[in-house]
Amino acid sequence: MKVLKFGGTSVGTAQRMKDVARLINDGERKIVVLSAMSGTTNTLVEISDYLYKKNPEGANEIINRLEKKYKGHLAELFSTEEYRAKATAAVKACFDTLRSLTKGLFTLFNEKIVLAQGELISTNMVNCYLQECGIKSVLIPALDFMRTDKHAEPDAAYIQEKLLALMEKEPDAEIYITQGFICRNAYGEIDNLQRGGSDYTASLIGAAIHASEIQIWTDIDGMHDNDPRFVDKTSPLRHLHFEEAAELAYFGAKILHPTCVQPAKFANIPVRLLNTMDPSAPGTIISNETERHKIKAVAAKDGITAIRIKSSRMLLAYGFLCKVFSIFENYQTSIDMVCTSEVGISVTIDNTKYLPSILDDLKKYGTVTVDEDMCIVCVVGDLQWDNIGFESLALSALKDIPVRMVSYGGSNYNISFLVRASDKKAALQALSDTLFNNKDKA
Repeated sequence: MKVLKFGGTSVGTAQRMKDVARLINDGERKIVVLSAMSGTTNTLVEISDYLYKKNPEGANEIINRLEKKYKGHLAELFSTEEYRAKATAAVKACFDTLRSLTKGLFTLFNEKIVLAQGELISTNMVNCYLQECGIKSVLIPALDFMRTDKHAEPDAAYIQEKLLALMEKEPDAEIYITQGFICRNAYGEIDNLQRGGSDYTASLIGAAIHASEIQIWTDIDGMHDNDPRFVDKTSPLRHLHFEEAAELAYFGAKILHPTCVQPAKFANIPVRLLNTMDPSAPGTIISNETERHKIKAVAAKDGITAIRIKSSRMLLAYGFLCKVFSIFENYQTSIDMVCTSEVGISVTIDNTKYLPSILDDLKKYGTVTVDEDMCIVCVVGDLQWDNIGFESLALSALKDIPVRMVSYGGSNYNISFLVRASDKKAALQALSDTLFNNKDKA
């Protein structure tokens, strides 16, 4: 059995819901994970913001506007009064929930309930439409099986047990529909897997049922070898190792959520990235298979701040690095890149929430300088140290661009360069020209 996940743009209109229904109706049993219709989650965040600001009138105005939009979708999606009425009742129940939360104190728990309504609406609509089309479709609520533990990590054993039990109750179903993103926490409260978590849902479900394949359907033809928003002549990748995909996702490839690949990787289930707008396109397959001696792609991560701590006391000083890293740990701030020398250390972070406090603490150990508006550009592929010349090829591509830091050797799949944000586009294009387009090779 396969698991198919469709993102918000794939179900963004009534017509696209119909297209998805035709695509998944191929006679094979499957589990289909759906996101909220595109734009809905942002609107729900806006509603929550009004409620946090104790402005229920503003929240209700947005709720009414969103409900009117969905009434239009319902009118377009259904051709029979029976199923239109069934879907309308389910959608109305979600909007009734939203309105009930405009009364009284608004909390973080209430916000999670608000954010859950988008997926609850889209799955009810698609499930009713499939049934109208005569397809044996069953809705299995994610809130009945998707749970995190006390550490906010997915409870894999619980997920598997509850999911299989729900499926066994509907043995004749052809298609099981469920929500991405939403879950319950260890205390039974409605929660979520963070934004982009529908990919994670699909991967967790795939691992739970030992799926033959997990498909992530979006609006582009798989991962590309560079960012087509900034670079000319990019090409879709046909195969990636899980580690390569994870590196690209973490360092800026928006098509895939960084956490998605982990459950699939450990369960050895291939993940295929496909294009809802062009279903015949081959897309990108991600697996544990490696294509040796090949550079695959380039990606970039914005919003980076570099911090240098220079201290003559560092030389042979036992515990210096531990003290530096403990400061970032104390402020729950992750480090992306690290470079060290005999008298100093440079690190990069993408979360500057606690930057002033971090800098104050670091000044106890040395002179601190900060470079803001930076960007990490990473080259991804089979970059093990015995692949002679790959690092020099990447460096030669950036011969005309100032590079603040280089990180190589921490991973077999990644070389990272820190450049100014203003040099990002030029760096991406130069790497494409040298690595993929056979220009200016040294």
